[in-house]
Amino acid sequence: MTHPETHPETLPATVRRFLAASTVHDADTTSELVTDDVVVVDQGETFRGRDEVHAFIRDAGAEFEYTTHQTGFHRVDDTHWVVTLRLEGTFPGGVADLDYRFTLRGDRVAELVVGNHEAA
Repeated sequence: MTHPETHPETLPATVRRFLAASTVHDADTTSELVTDDVVVVDQGETFRGRDEVHAFIRDAGAEFEYTTHQTGFHRVDDTHWVVTLRLEGTFPGGVADLDYRFTLRGDRVAELVVGNHEAA
């Protein structure tokens, strides 16, 4: 069983920067943090390569107002991290707990899978 960590500074810098940039739809910064062949899967929809991911980050959720709060994270191994975020806003349902499953290659995000939080 894994326990959520509470010290965000122990997250890899790439993950911290990616989350900070994506939260404010800063697609240019997130593009600098991903591999050329990055794959992002968000709630079942797949985006491949920097161009598609750039557009996704820029546009995702833009029609809603919402806040995000990191509620936990854990290290799976040296290249895999899971960060749980709570989103609250004007989207259907109003609250969502999502797991962001990062795969790193060097100092870049190679894959990100976003889905509903899986309680331990």
